[in-house]
Amino acid sequence: MYRRSLVRITSVSPTPPSSRIASRLSSLQSHFQPLQSYIAPRTPRSFPRSISTMTIPSTQKAIVVEKTGGPEVLEVRSDYPVPTPKEGQLLVKNQICGINYIDTYFRTGLYPSEKPEVLGREAVGTVVALGPGENPYNFQVGDRVAWMATSGYAEYSAVPQLKTVKVPKEISDEDVMASFLSGLTVLSFVKETYPVQKGDWVLLHAAAGGAGFLMTQILKSIGATVIGTAGGPEKVELVKSLGADYVIDYRSEEGKDWVKKVKEITNGRGVDVVYDSVGKDTWEGSLEAVKRKGTIVWFGNASGPVPPLPLPKLSPKCVKIARPTLFGYIETREEFEFYVNELFGLLKSGELKVKVHKVYPLDQVAQAHTDLESRKTTGKLLLKA
Repeated sequence: MYRRSLVRITSVSPTPPSSRIASRLSSLQSHFQPLQSYIAPRTPRSFPRSISTMTIPSTQKAIVVEKTGGPEVLEVRSDYPVPTPKEGQLLVKNQICGINYIDTYFRTGLYPSEKPEVLGREAVGTVVALGPGENPYNFQVGDRVAWMATSGYAEYSAVPQLKTVKVPKEISDEDVMASFLSGLTVLSFVKETYPVQKGDWVLLHAAAGGAGFLMTQILKSIGATVIGTAGGPEKVELVKSLGADYVIDYRSEEGKDWVKKVKEITNGRGVDVVYDSVGKDTWEGSLEAVKRKGTIVWFGNASGPVPPLPLPKLSPKCVKIARPTLFGYIETREEFEFYVNELFGLLKSGELKVKVHKVYPLDQVAQAHTDLESRKTTGKLLLKA
């Protein structure tokens, strides 16, 4: 489907990263063509405590979670205080917020967090104020930016400059949010957690989901042989259209024993790597489907968390297990820019396609969570702030 590699990486920071980061990024770069930088150059500047040429209200509409529970605990508030940006922060008026499965983990208490809280890990919008102190990345009021932090289900968010980038004008708000957190996750996992090589056999669960939709394309661009799992004929056809070599409908009679199908497809060998964001319902099957000396990457809990894993279960096939998170790969600015430039380049060129399931109004967030947890959606769910 794709004749040239999706993944072309360049380092964009004028300031050399640490030797450890430089070595790792250099090893990745060596395989790919240079890519134009989309991150603005750094120009240290100082500002007083707050600068804004826009009218900023004192209260806003936000989605507040006071206690853990189902979608019903997502409370729509119109009197929530607009935050004041602190040193190193920006105040952003959000336009589109991303909905991610991890939001449901914080809502239900699977991942502990302080309550009350405003959910949401990413958004795209406009800078309306800067906090005090230096401005190392040269942000200005009026800049259109994408950010990754917390408290995205709101009209305004105070976010760290460190995890905020300017968005190229060629990329729409919807396309940015359909791929930002998910796209950076996919790129880092296929390049660092398990460096996928041409010819590798890959089993990808939830291949029609927000992350799976992007990962299928990137895996095929590398030259991997992809076995995707999905639920229902419509999702199966979608994953096939992305270039997956085999797609198993786990809801069909034949697909219920998907481990057997994987073994048949691989002539009993098993796959080199499993990318599993489903968790509880698939973890045992993933261990069966992976080859001897293979790798399993667990990165989600759509059906519930993987139970405590007896380590002796890994011994017979010398299986390696990874449980990564995106933020472990983008801790520094250099790492963040590295993957953002890669993603923005792919979006701008049109080589990476995105899919938006639906854009929900902010006050329909409970329905959005219900739809997401039903596992009947395809692509990314978004909120209009």
